[in-house]
Amino acid sequence: MIFGRRALPALVLAIAMSAPAVAQDARTVPQSHTEMQLSFAPLVKQTANAVANVYAERVVERRSVDPFFEEFFGQRMPNRTEKQSSLGSGVIVRRDGIVVTNNHVIEGADDIKVALADGREYPCKIVLKDDRLDLAVLKIEADGPFDIIPIGDSDAVEVGDLVLAMGNPFGVGQTVTSGIVSALARNQISNGDFGFFIQTDAAINPGNSGGGLINMKGELIGINTAIFSRGGGSNGVGFAIPANLVKVFVASAEGGGGSFVRPFVGATFEPVTSDVAEALGLDRARGALVTAVQSDGPAANAGMKPGQVVTAVNGISVEHPDALGYRLTTVGIGHEARVTVTEHGETHDITLKLEQAPETAPRDERLIEGRNPFAGAVVANLSPRLADELRIPTSLKGVVVTEVNRGSPAARIGLEPKDIVRSVNGTPIDNSKTLQGVVAEDASFWRVEIERDGQLIRQFFR
Repeated sequence: MIFGRRALPALVLAIAMSAPAVAQDARTVPQSHTEMQLSFAPLVKQTANAVANVYAERVVERRSVDPFFEEFFGQRMPNRTEKQSSLGSGVIVRRDGIVVTNNHVIEGADDIKVALADGREYPCKIVLKDDRLDLAVLKIEADGPFDIIPIGDSDAVEVGDLVLAMGNPFGVGQTVTSGIVSALARNQISNGDFGFFIQTDAAINPGNSGGGLINMKGELIGINTAIFSRGGGSNGVGFAIPANLVKVFVASAEGGGGSFVRPFVGATFEPVTSDVAEALGLDRARGALVTAVQSDGPAANAGMKPGQVVTAVNGISVEHPDALGYRLTTVGIGHEARVTVTEHGETHDITLKLEQAPETAPRDERLIEGRNPFAGAVVANLSPRLADELRIPTSLKGVVVTEVNRGSPAARIGLEPKDIVRSVNGTPIDNSKTLQGVVAEDASFWRVEIERDGQLIRQFFR
């Protein structure tokens, strides 16, 4: 249809009357050349001194072997030590000097310092760290108050929102880049627990790790943590840990305790593929498919069953199992979550109580010694809590290897942490005391069954 000039005002009026009022959403696109000249400078000035450079040093021992001494005198030169440094960024979120950064920035560090944009430099101590979330909380060892960036609501973030990424890329000094939120709920980005990241095209480079992703209100909506790059530089695909997870992590650090505790569900989940969606009569492939439920766990007590699909938590859509884990973690232990499940084409809500994983069996850790294949291994009784710490399915039971001493018989036969000992010389191993008793027998022949990553491995030793 072609409209004449006289019809155009009527058409514009009709569109204007049908469009929602701008006041309903503060987000607008530039309307004029003047608006295109607007600057982020006031926002940068507001937040710059709360973004710190994080310097971490660790002392490593290098084995030094001099071929001359070893060949002619049978002697080795003494080991030498050297310092290794890593550089990253961090965000001050509390006026008393609480700093959030990535765990990989400070992992193994013996000395940590932060430098502010105004030139001040302070030593820090680690309050809490978690390699699975790749988050760490530091405390500046100096009196405040310090400038901060308030933690915002990452659930309010939408694709297309303008953002700033602040940090110290390549060690060149504090740098600000701008972009938009490219996507939400990205998974399969890291090896951590939760694949749930904010994706942005704001330039993020090495050294930006731990820095802030900031919205136009000057709020922290994410901690920059990863990039997709073949050459090590920014290709416009960066990822940030959402602020709502950061908020829970900081609260855990301020509450004390040596580790961050995740909610125990007592169920296992798988992604909903297109084939599964079709078989279950779902309109699209999304959600978390319940594949198993442990008896007497929170999921079982809430009425969750295998074959159901979790589609939302507290009314927020769940796209995949990683998103489910993220949503439950941000709700927090001690609270209840309203979980929406779909079954046989019908949808209903269940109430899931979020608890800490129970230690149903005493760990009874033991170092195995003597003349046997397990000598040098530390073993313990499995429970949901220990399984969660080891990042293995919480439904597993038995005796698990938690540590293998270097150069020990256990190491030489290939025993690894997370291996589950199923039987030795035909005797089922149900607890660590039983294992210690069986290997104490001076056998000339050993027949061992180990479960590793769901596979049963049988080995024979003399």
